[in-house]
Amino acid sequence: MRQVETDDEGLVRLQKLLAQSGVASRRKCEELMLAGLVEVDGEVVTRLGTKVDPRTARILVDGRRLPPVSDHVYLVLNKPRGVVSTMSDPEGRRSLGEVVADRPERLFHVGRLDTDTDGLILLTNDGDFAQRLAHPSYEMDKTYVAEVDGRVEKAVVRQLLAGVELDDGPVTVSRAKVVSMTAERSIVELVIHEGRNRIVRRLLDHVGHPVRRLTRTAIGPVVLRGLRQGQLRELTEDELGALLEAGQL
Repeated sequence: MRQVETDDEGLVRLQKLLAQSGVASRRKCEELMLAGLVEVDGEVVTRLGTKVDPRTARILVDGRRLPPVSDHVYLVLNKPRGVVSTMSDPEGRRSLGEVVADRPERLFHVGRLDTDTDGLILLTNDGDFAQRLAHPSYEMDKTYVAEVDGRVEKAVVRQLLAGVELDDGPVTVSRAKVVSMTAERSIVELVIHEGRNRIVRRLLDHVGHPVRRLTRTAIGPVVLRGLRQGQLRELTEDELGALLEAGQL
């Protein structure tokens, strides 16, 4: 994460922190403060020269969360198919730990992704972040692209959007659309909120379109952004800020 110069007490002037964090120039950051657009720990701060602890202060700039200065890493991985969503596997299958074996940190995965599903999974060495975002009460929209058998007609899309009842309870689909279609197969994009085991495969199988291939392309504001399978990138400041807010961290 970014480095910020602090005084002997570990504090830094707020406008300097904003500027060093890439919000805007120092002068523009002062204007944002004077306009009442900067909050620290729930209170609007307009006094120039106010000092904050960059590691603990919860800062919002015009409603957008500024991540704290931290030694933690927050990564996006495009998980290949066949990789188990654990950091090691006693059965000897390829695991996330092997994919990121060259990283020096002790990483945790945030939630899971089916072994036969590829796509976006988050990794971090921030245990609190991993546990909080993996908790069902903080689950965000997840976007999947599925190649399925058969033609997915408009009636099926309406059925998905109306909600589907599975054996272990109903599934709410936030968005669903057919990306492309031939006589034998369709590409469908779905957005769902939850993360029950194999939920997308079970959902599409239930409506008569078994999944041939499944990719998770986004979690909330975080998208793969052209990552090849097995590649990593760091979360952007905006992505991390949005996730911290979603997890109330």
